[in-house]
Amino acid sequence: MTAKTTNIIYWISTIIFAALMIVSASGGIQPSQPAIQLIHDTLGYPVYFIQFISIAKVIGAVIILIPRIGRSIKEWAYAGLFFDLAGAIYSGIASSGKFDPLMLTLLIWIVPGVVSYYCWHKKIYK
Repeated sequence: MTAKTTNIIYWISTIIFAALMIVSASGGIQPSQPAIQLIHDTLGYPVYFIQFISIAKVIGAVIILIPRIGRSIKEWAYAGLFFDLAGAIYSGIASSGKFDPLMLTLLIWIVPGVVSYYCWHKKIYK
């Protein structure tokens, strides 16, 4: 894969991943009733956690979009976003007691994140 191709794939996957994370956080900045129902009522997390995790997701998404930010800051942003997704999957399974095949829709979030992270590493370690 050429450097140009890697760069194009990186930006497309990064923008998609960041957009998905920001959209998923939008209902939690000012916790909406559906967000409260899902995260508090269904999963059992406190209401204040909704706003905290939503703001953290927005910050992480913005950081991965900044081209020349420090490597360790970007690593932590990617890690935080992946921890959020892993936590969502685990929380869904733990609260229901079984694996719901609908949880596989989270791959829509995970795949562009993995591709973005992979291409970012190819770019910085070329």
